[in-house]
Amino acid sequence: MSNQTRIDYRIRLGATIDCARFLLQQGLPFRGHDETEDSKNQGNFLELLQWLCNHNKDIEAVSLKNAPENLKLTAPDIQKNIVNCIAVEIINSIIQDIGDKLFSILIDELKDISSKEQMSIVLRYVDKGCVIERFVGIVHVTDTSSLSLKEAIDGFFSIHGLSMTSLHGQGYDGASNMQGEFNGLKTLILRENECAF
Repeated sequence: MSNQTRIDYRIRLGATIDCARFLLQQGLPFRGHDETEDSKNQGNFLELLQWLCNHNKDIEAVSLKNAPENLKLTAPDIQKNIVNCIAVEIINSIIQDIGDKLFSILIDELKDISSKEQMSIVLRYVDKGCVIERFVGIVHVTDTSSLSLKEAIDGFFSIHGLSMTSLHGQGYDGASNMQGEFNGLKTLILRENECAF
């Protein structure tokens, strides 16, 4: 690979990442209904990348129509990989911010469009006198039994280096149909850490 090819790739990748970061920061969808080249609206990601090309000749020279057919960096899988990388960095930053502080978890269950069970996790902690709540993810669970939810929490803690001994609070959606399972989950966590009331 020539030096110029590497430079072109970095410019193209940088533009792709910048578009993804902007859309994530604004909470906007990436995809459009019709992403073909003759579409009047290809979706936010491709339209934003085209806008960047129109306003930056260096990006235009190596992106979209001027990129090699197999290296445009616009495929949905590429977009998802970039989003996943950004999510990992954000969660790592949150975990680093928590450090050795005490924290609480807020849990709720939900189903995705295909009715698969999921559990949303929010970490709550105090930093410089301010209460901070950070959504850190959705974990797929096999079912909504208290044991399954506890295993998912243990797995999440293990992956992110969180300690159950630093957990000093639990919160669940009281109106949820999961209240019985959450009471069981609360008990399982309290057996492991009496301070996590």
